Amino acid sequence: MPDYQLLIFDWDGTLVDSIGRIVESMRRAADTCGLPQRSDEAIRGIIGLGLPEAIQTLYPELREAVLVERFREGYSEHYLALENEPSALFDGVEESLEAFREQGYRLAVATGKSRRGLQRVLQGRGWLDYFDVTRCADETASKPHPRMLHEILQHCAVAPARALMVGDSVFDLQMARNAGMDSVAVGFGAQPLESLRAHGPRLAINEFSELRAWLQGRASVATVEVGEYVG
Repeated sequence: MPDYQLLIFDWDGTLVDSIGRIVESMRRAADTCGLPQRSDEAIRGIIGLGLPEAIQTLYPELREAVLVERFREGYSEHYLALENEPSALFDGVEESLEAFREQGYRLAVATGKSRRGLQRVLQGRGWLDYFDVTRCADETASKPHPRMLHEILQHCAVAPARALMVGDSVFDLQMARNAGMDSVAVGFGAQPLESLRAHGPRLAINEFSELRAWLQGRASVATVEVGEYVG
């Protein structure tokens, strides 16, 4: 049974309830660029990718760099306007993260957000120094490529078997598998658990507090096993 040392979290849809705002901002950007609307399901299906990869997936016909940049600017402008009132953390997130820190876990973020976007929201919460390390899609490879996880593991000097990726998209779970890591599927974010379970998570949750209970249960079992062995 792995003894996890490092917990790595996606941001949007895993820690923060921002999926609705992402969908709305994508729709507004499409209107700005005169593009056809995509379904909510299609938009939710690209959440987790870096923004350039998300735009390319939704609108493969959008090939000219100037048009892609116009879409990106339209999305960012509308999303920033919505974020004047920051998206709320999901229930149980703040208490659980504090508990994880107290229990000695190292914490990290692996997100499709840009570095500028993540720094803005971390600063707004007073969390600039909260996580051991954070990685963003615009400074490494986009999910599901495992590079950002490899960089986090290297920074923390933790083996893949001792790390756990927690996310709400198939890209999070695929990235974890590509990095040789276990994963937890979050069912209250961008994509339904039915889709996520196909990617082999160790745990599927509908409330964030379930992760805390699961880890505490594993720690209790490990303590009993060690005690029995030593005794």
